Order: sequence, then C-alpha cells, then structure tokens
Amino acid sequence: MRGFLLRAVITAIGLWLATVWVPGVHMRGVGTLLLAAVLLGVVNAIVRPIAFILTLPLTLLTLGLFLLVLNAAMVALVAAMLPGFHLAGLRAALLTALIVWLTGWVGSWFIGHHGFERYARR
Repeated sequence: MRGFLLRAVITAIGLWLATVWVPGVHMRGVGTLLLAAVLLGVVNAIVRPIAFILTLPLTLLTLGLFLLVLNAAMVALVAAMLPGFHLAGLRAALLTALIVWLTGWVGSWFIGHHGFERYARR
C-alpha cells in the first residue's frame, strides 16, 4: 500500500508539471490533483492491460509508438471521469502522458521498484 501511495504522489507531481507546462491542461485544486493521480494508477492497473492486448497488432505495426497514444487515452479517460480535470485535446493528452511517464521514470530511479527500501540499511 505504501508503494502505491508513493507512486501516486510521483504521478501527482507529473500531473502538476503537466498543468504548469502544457497549455490546455487544467486542475481545479490539490485534491483533484491527488485524486487524478490515484485514479490514473487504478486505470493503468485495470484498463490499460486490456487495451494493450486489444491493440497489440497496432502496437507491433507501429513498433511500439502506439503505446504513447494508449497512455494518452488513459489520461483522457481519467480526465473524462474526474470533473475538475480538463484536457484541451489530443496534443494536451499526449504531452501530459509523456510528462507523467518521465516523472514516473525519474521517481522510480530515485526510490527503486519497492519504495525507499533501496536506501534502507541491511
């Protein structure tokens, strides 16, 4: 549970950066930001694997570039479900997905796959 919440905070940081850097991405407040991060984690855990399997031929045909569109679709799905989270269009969703991915990648590099156990004494 602690690992999920830590990843949700990292995702929230990525979403906040997207609201600052990407025109057309708007959040109503900090609560909406945190809820969007948790909801994006749930959507990525449940919906994304199903969508990945259904679009596997297209992903293979585009040599994996369609995964960026799939990630943008997951961000757009969260924006459609959450009233305080607004995206202006596909470009905003693509850039938001890219920023959230990069933030998650950097955050995982710092904390490891299981949280701060990387820095724990053994």
